[in-house]
Amino acid sequence: MTILEEINEVKKEEVKKLRQEYNLSRFTDSEFFAKPKLSFYNALNRKDRISIIAEIKKASPSKGIIKEDFDHLKIADIYMENEIDAISILTDVNFFKGNISYLNDIAKIKTVPLLRKDFIIDEFQIYEAKANGADVILLIAESLSKNQISELTAAAKETDLEVLLELHSEDEFEKIDFNQNQIIGINNRDLKTFNVDLNTTKELGELIPKENLLVAESGIKTEQDLKFIKQTKAKAILVGEHLMSSNNISDSVKELKEWCFYES
Repeated sequence: MTILEEINEVKKEEVKKLRQEYNLSRFTDSEFFAKPKLSFYNALNRKDRISIIAEIKKASPSKGIIKEDFDHLKIADIYMENEIDAISILTDVNFFKGNISYLNDIAKIKTVPLLRKDFIIDEFQIYEAKANGADVILLIAESLSKNQISELTAAAKETDLEVLLELHSEDEFEKIDFNQNQIIGINNRDLKTFNVDLNTTKELGELIPKENLLVAESGIKTEQDLKFIKQTKAKAILVGEHLMSSNNISDSVKELKEWCFYES
C-alpha cells in the first residue's frame, strides 16, 4: 500500500466520524459560512512577480517533524506582515500533525486567502473547510475519480470556495475538465516515491491550456529553482518545507519574494 492509499483509508474513517458528529446546519451556523471568500485566483494573478502561497506545516510523512517550535498563529502573522499572497494550512492530523483548529484560528485574523490543505474525498470536508474560514480547498487528482473531482469541485463552488486541483502525471489529465478547474497545481513530488523533480512543472505545464493558472508545488528552495520556475508556465509557487525549516522565517520570506520578481 502506498502512503497515498494509506492516507485515503484513514480519510474514509475520518469522514464517517465527521458525518456522525455533524450535520449541515452545524456548519452553516458557523461565523465564517456566510462570509464571502477572499479570491485565491485574483491573489495569484500578479504581473510583477511569481505569486507565493506560503505553507504552515509542522510535519510530513517523508521528513517527520519539520518545525519543533511550531506556533501556527505566529507563523501566519509573519506571512501576513510580509504580504504573502496566500497561506496554505495543513489540517491533516495523522500524517502532517495539522489540525482544523489552525485554520479557524488564522481565519479570525486573515488578510489573504486561506487554502485548506488536506486529502478531501467528501463534500462534508468541504463544508467543514468553509465553516472554519477557508477560501479555497485542495483536491488531489491522483486520489480521486473523474466524477469525484467534478462533484467535489461543484460542491466547493456552491459553498463559495475555490479549488486548487493538484496533479502529478499526464495520466490524470483524462479526469480533469480544465474549464471547470481553472487553478491547477503541479506537484513536483511523486506521492508514491516522494522523489522531487522540478521538471514536472515544466513538462506538464506545456500540456495544460494557457487559460489555466498554474501553481508549482514542492521542492522550491533556492534562487536557481525560481529562475527555472520563471521559464515555465507557472504563475505561482507553493512553498512549505523551505520556510518551515528556516531559523528565521521572516528573512526567508523576504528573500523568497526577491527571487520571485520578474526581471524588468
